[in-house]
Amino acid sequence: MCQVAVQIPEAVLYDTHMTSIQVNDYAKKLIALDYYTRHHVSIGYCSQIAEMTEEDFIKLLGQNNISIFQFDDKNEFMEELKNA
Repeated sequence: MCQVAVQIPEAVLYDTHMTSIQVNDYAKKLIALDYYTRHHVSIGYCSQIAEMTEEDFIKLLGQNNISIFQFDDKNEFMEELKNA
């Protein structure tokens, strides 16, 4: 697995009232959400990045108004709806 280090000024931690552990967790979740929404990385991989279960990652998506249903166009959506 790849590791990425980000330096955050102590003042930011102080201002946000976050510990370094909380910031680390926050960053992992943001990266996972970005990979899911912009790069179409699977829920399974994104849940690994966020260090969450798939179920918890799906809940995180919902909390951020991100649908787990992704369609390339209206016709694809209508076909899925018809098959439901």
